[in-house]
Amino acid sequence: MNATARPESNSTAAVSPVATSLLTQAVALHRASRLTEAEQIYRQILIDQPAHFDSLNLLGVLHYQRGQHSEAVQLIDAALKVNPRSATAHNSRGAALNELKRCEEAVESYSRATELQPDYADAFYNRGNVLRDLRRYEEALADYERTISLRPSHPEAFNNRGSALKALKRFEEAIASYDQAIALKPEYAEAFSNRGNALLELRRFEAALESYDRAIILAPRLVEPYFNRAITLAELQRPEEASASYDRAIGLKPDYAEAFCNRGTLLTSLGRFDEAMMSYDRAIALRPDLAYLEGMYLHAKMHLCEWGRFEDERRQLIAAINRGIAACYPFQLLACPSSPNDQLRCAQIHIADKHATRQPSLWRGQRYGHARIRVAYMSSDFRDHPVSVLTAGLFERHDRTRFETMAIAFGVEHGGPMRERLKASFERLVDAQTMSDQDVASLLRDCEVDIAVDLNGFTVGSRPNILAKRPAPVQVNYLGYAGTMGSSSWDYIIADRFVIPTAERGSYFEQVVHLPDTFMVTDATRRISAHTPSRQEAGLPECGVVFCCFNNSFKITPEVFDVWMRLLRQIEGSTLWLSANASAANNLRREAEARGVSANRLIFASRTPSNEQHLARLRLADLFLDTLYYNAHTTACDALWAGVPVLTCPGETFASRVAGSLLTAIGLPELITHSLADYEALAFRLVRDPGALASLRQKLARNRTTHPLFDTARFTRHIETAYAEMWERHQRGEPPRSFVVAPTGPALT
Repeated sequence: MNATARPESNSTAAVSPVATSLLTQAVALHRASRLTEAEQIYRQILIDQPAHFDSLNLLGVLHYQRGQHSEAVQLIDAALKVNPRSATAHNSRGAALNELKRCEEAVESYSRATELQPDYADAFYNRGNVLRDLRRYEEALADYERTISLRPSHPEAFNNRGSALKALKRFEEAIASYDQAIALKPEYAEAFSNRGNALLELRRFEAALESYDRAIILAPRLVEPYFNRAITLAELQRPEEASASYDRAIGLKPDYAEAFCNRGTLLTSLGRFDEAMMSYDRAIALRPDLAYLEGMYLHAKMHLCEWGRFEDERRQLIAAINRGIAACYPFQLLACPSSPNDQLRCAQIHIADKHATRQPSLWRGQRYGHARIRVAYMSSDFRDHPVSVLTAGLFERHDRTRFETMAIAFGVEHGGPMRERLKASFERLVDAQTMSDQDVASLLRDCEVDIAVDLNGFTVGSRPNILAKRPAPVQVNYLGYAGTMGSSSWDYIIADRFVIPTAERGSYFEQVVHLPDTFMVTDATRRISAHTPSRQEAGLPECGVVFCCFNNSFKITPEVFDVWMRLLRQIEGSTLWLSANASAANNLRREAEARGVSANRLIFASRTPSNEQHLARLRLADLFLDTLYYNAHTTACDALWAGVPVLTCPGETFASRVAGSLLTAIGLPELITHSLADYEALAFRLVRDPGALASLRQKLARNRTTHPLFDTARFTRHIETAYAEMWERHQRGEPPRSFVVAPTGPALT
């Protein structure tokens, strides 16, 4: 809250005794909040003395108190013409200008007040508040420091100083400042709430909850602690409590768009997409311009395969991104029809908005002289997750005479065989879930990591702020996110010539490293259950062609679904085997019926107890039909490993070209088409010619063991060559640049 001048006289001009007496009455009434009566007297004085400074100034303050800010500025300006050296008038003018969002002018007024009265604590405090709102945090911090030096018992200054420090990512200092505010004002609920926010940034979740709970006890109707408490509970994997906390925030503030939006995101993460949509709908009704809401809303609809207005909403989203608006999280754009440049722009906007840092690099240009290259892999998915399923074999095969590897695990520790396998494959695995970004970055720097490999990118659980602090001399974007990070904090992106053709390098902020076969690592030791279920056991019809696509439902777009339905109409007795949430399944059945296909020809797979059993049942499919804009990635590897041909149609973007990379690496380029018409025609030819399809499956079975896709040892040598080239360039003092890794010979078995 801005502090304005108190209703008191400070004029040095000569005035009549009558005016003095009237002014004394007016000020008393003003202090008693009897504003109408005070105004009448101020105006009575001004009839006789139009240039009466105190009446003009205090009438301006009175209008400010009523919320009539334009009138307040006019009156205070008139007063300042009479006495331009009144610091209190300049301070009050700054407060009114700030309410009018004329922030730069407000700063000028407060600055004039402090020039005239260098010990004017309120003016320094007020200017600090405006500078904070302008995101000029260093200047705001200086003003709060000055306020505190002038008035050490000012709890609000300590609180707001904490907020400036938090914005500067100086979280420990922010907490200390909030503690000082609380020491001065023990019932200061807002300071407890803000303290919780700083603790949340440091990932000290339990301590943050304690602060929020204390704020709620002190001020049960204060909304923000409930909102941020919900965020903390979600981080602690306590989703039901988080949802209840959002509900409480909304109950107190029914127009709280941010709470509706966040609740939608929480419900999406729980797979409760219908409920998420209702939350997003409410957020849009309240604040359609809320950052990222447009993209989150469309992404939730895509999870549901709810395609009404899809093309219009997609076009609007791309247009917003190209106007520089933070309308979509980068991951959510991958499945939308978009160009590499659209995705680059989206990443740049997001990085600038959420992950920019003014802090100096933790790594200061040193060239480490280690006997082995130190590589740190960073991920929230070191558990039973597709990223670990793909990478476990790589981690085990690293040449420990040349590379020292460590893992930084952000995700919740779930235990289990995969986690134990990963622990054994690294020389060190650090559980960093509750470590702050600064602490993780400092750890990487203290360990003198040569190459930090980000396996998350912009996927769930990512921590981009760590590499934004530049803790390592070489920082790499790999595997988890099929796109650019849009920032110089990532030096390289690991790809291949198919997913990022040489001509498209300009759409990636990173330097591009082309591996020789494919960018995709796989694990050649994955087991497939010896028992292949019958079609009946898998819920499939005994006869007829089985097309399948086990991609996430949000990857299915209307135009590729149109092709699938035409195939079902043309191939008598054929079925489409899918994996989808219940609501998406219902919508897809409805969409099938609208295209003249019986809903019962769509079969939705249930979960299997293990990945080994899933791979075994995959063998029942005849042909895997890929999605267009966000291809099958791990699911394509699954299908090919199980012996099922994958048909794809590459687009322009990394995410839309992955299946083509995999097919190239396994020696099946004939399954890569170049238009949806060709895709449809080839699918039709293959399933109408059992001999051709059988021949293709036989070729896939042979190539599994002779081609590079599932040669984990060969892949490991290639990525190690890439790391060595990155490291050697750094050691020579050369900047990162794109390069191509030459292929090696066959792997030793």
